[in-house]
Amino acid sequence: MSQKNVLKGVFLVALGATSYGMLATFVKMAYADGFTTAEVTTAQFVLGVLGVLLINAFQKAKHKENVVKATPQNIFSLMLAGTSLGMTSLFYYLAVKYIPVSIGIVLLMQTVWMGVLLEMVLEKKLPSLQKTIAVFIVLVGTLLATNILKNDIQLDWRGIVWGVLAAASFTTTMFTANRVAVEISSAQRSLYMLLGGSVIVFSFALATQNTPFNFLIFLKWGIVLSLFGTIIPPMLMNAGFPLTGIGLGSIVSALELPVSVMMAFVLLDENVVFFQWVGILLIILAIIIMNINFRKNNGSVC
Repeated sequence: MSQKNVLKGVFLVALGATSYGMLATFVKMAYADGFTTAEVTTAQFVLGVLGVLLINAFQKAKHKENVVKATPQNIFSLMLAGTSLGMTSLFYYLAVKYIPVSIGIVLLMQTVWMGVLLEMVLEKKLPSLQKTIAVFIVLVGTLLATNILKNDIQLDWRGIVWGVLAAASFTTTMFTANRVAVEISSAQRSLYMLLGGSVIVFSFALATQNTPFNFLIFLKWGIVLSLFGTIIPPMLMNAGFPLTGIGLGSIVSALELPVSVMMAFVLLDENVVFFQWVGILLIILAIIIMNINFRKNNGSVC
């Protein structure tokens, strides 16, 4: 693959990760405007589904008979996998309701060691030394990034629980997203996974929304949340990962972490101390270690 294509892939993945990194700050700002978690997630998924529907319609019109149609089994499998996508959004947005965004994104990044653990269970073999070292670095980085070692730190336990649940759900999403119905287009896969996630989101909204639904959320924050959460990042990453490869793509996608913290620092005026930045850098280092093939002599990533 040419260097030009690799650089193009890096650019696309970086933009996608940056978009994801902005999301939690926008959610926090929507909360400040008085909107509920149910309203935020409903607006994001409704407009997200509509946006991806338009993309699918455009692709179908452009490629016509070349588009592979999803079978009923594909649709069912993708919607089932998509339920974890809905739960990830709900859990993550509930987490940042109780804790700072800079802490919430660190908890979400626990997918690094959760993914290794899930892989160990599914494949019934111990992780490599390389992955074990990366997990250890993530745990140390998390202690620093959450500033939990500081004696007077006070984090709402509800935010921590929701954050850990978001990481567990996101781990499931990552494992299923690239293994289910891979023979159909990424736009179709995104659509059916979003529909599956919508079932979870709408059920949550019906169960928890005790006040009249504020439809102003669609105009004020819905478009922004759907673009940065459910439309732009998947499109850019699905286009970029084939060009970068999983290893390099995973490293570049770690940009989500510093971008999220920087957005919270600038727009929400969250206090981020030096040791938290050190912890964030350690987590990024762990992601790099997990995705570099040290056995290659040319220094390339796997």
